[in-house]
Amino acid sequence: MTTPTLTLDDSDGGAVLRLAGRLVTEHLGTVEAAFANVSPTGGKARIDLDGLEALDTGGAWLIADLKSRLEADGIAVELQDTSGNRTELIDAVIAALPDEEGIEEAPRGLLPWLADIGAKTAGVGKAITSLLSFMGETLYRLGYSIVRPRRWRTAALVSQMEEVGFNAIPIVVLMSFLIGVVLSFQGASQLRQFGAEVFVVDLIAISILRELGILLTAIIVAGRSGSAFTASIGSMKVREELDAMRTLGLDPIEVLVLPRVIALIIMLPILGFIANVSGLVGGAIMSWIELGVSPSMFITRLQENTDVWHLAIGMIKAPFFAAIISTVACWQAMQVKGSADSVGRHTTTSVVQSIFLVIVADAVFSIFFSELGL
Repeated sequence: MTTPTLTLDDSDGGAVLRLAGRLVTEHLGTVEAAFANVSPTGGKARIDLDGLEALDTGGAWLIADLKSRLEADGIAVELQDTSGNRTELIDAVIAALPDEEGIEEAPRGLLPWLADIGAKTAGVGKAITSLLSFMGETLYRLGYSIVRPRRWRTAALVSQMEEVGFNAIPIVVLMSFLIGVVLSFQGASQLRQFGAEVFVVDLIAISILRELGILLTAIIVAGRSGSAFTASIGSMKVREELDAMRTLGLDPIEVLVLPRVIALIIMLPILGFIANVSGLVGGAIMSWIELGVSPSMFITRLQENTDVWHLAIGMIKAPFFAAIISTVACWQAMQVKGSADSVGRHTTTSVVQSIFLVIVADAVFSIFFSELGL
């Protein structure tokens, strides 16, 4: 069998691509590189097919692909075939080519499904390992900074406390106030049917102090401050500022992560307490309007029937929620690679993971305190 060849001849004043041999599928591998690298000069080119001994659909596709590529480069291509049979085959192949590249369907069946589950499970395992490693490194840097207080970056810490705490007070107060109003209104609608309107105070106090106050505050902080942590540090990583810091002998964990983690651990309990007060005020106002429960009666019922442990349980949860939110946010920022699109993806993932883990932690705390009888 004659091996196919492709030669470029520019001697005629125009580029001529001469094909010879058997251009069939089993021999395409020998000329693929020649077809890919050929680059005729000028605005016209002629492909001479007369030297071909044999041509099948595989060879015709290779010629059609070459013709399409040259025409895309602005070169007018002419096919020379005295017999006409080869040109007809090439035209048929060109007509059969899809206008757009198709999308490969995902493999179906039990084995691909199991493989996909295995890959996702392995990915989750790697993510958990990476997160635990990041938490360990953060705790190590925290301990090292405690031993050497001069390494504390007070200005960065105060700035982050202002950003995550003071600037978040308006939205936290508004959210908690409305939650208290809704709880009071809905509770009144149900308790009125049994003549037990006064117990709406117990409903509002326990639900806000024990669960909703700190939980909803943590969710707001995760969406507001957690996303800001990921976006800011992630953008710095994209701009290679973290590499520059390491070059200068600065540790990004110590400089960027610790101030954010510590600031959130300090400020989230304060925000949670403010949310509790705002929620109780909203509930008291709606109880007064809807049920006629005066503020003095509301305060009396609150003091007599609400255990201080309801407030303590919510406050105990706050530092743990803060540690989860800040650690996950900064860890996701360290996973950013390449582009601004990666920053957006990891910011979204950071918020989703933080809220999910906060809810899981809240459920664990609820079970734990319930078992303790608190």
